[in-house]
Amino acid sequence: MSDEKAPRPAHGTVCWNELMTRDTSAAEKFYTELLGWKAVDSEMPDMKYTLLKAGDKDAAGMMAMPPDVPPAVPSHWMAYIAVDDVDALAGKIGKLGGQLMHGPQDIPNIGRFCVVQDPTGAVISLIQLAG
Repeated sequence: MSDEKAPRPAHGTVCWNELMTRDTSAAEKFYTELLGWKAVDSEMPDMKYTLLKAGDKDAAGMMAMPPDVPPAVPSHWMAYIAVDDVDALAGKIGKLGGQLMHGPQDIPNIGRFCVVQDPTGAVISLIQLAG
């Protein structure tokens, strides 16, 4: 998710963007040709995850839509907001009128995240980065 040497993002800031799609080949072709991004395999052991780079900097990530996602869910971009304690915030979501849609769950060597729907229906992820 972003360069290892980069400073840790501040709590409450958008720190990553990720594309989930059913056609990674078409998406890779589109974004590399449109934006000049370079697609690089992240070499994650349990899944194929592609880093999209602008020059030598990580710009975003891309992965195939998991098979358990209903067919009605379209390909989409997900933004991640850095937080200090994802579990504590996950416990507040319902009290604030939102819905916890997924997690919290660990991402090996990256951190811990959850997917949140706010009271208006908008969806975003919160992530507590490791380290």
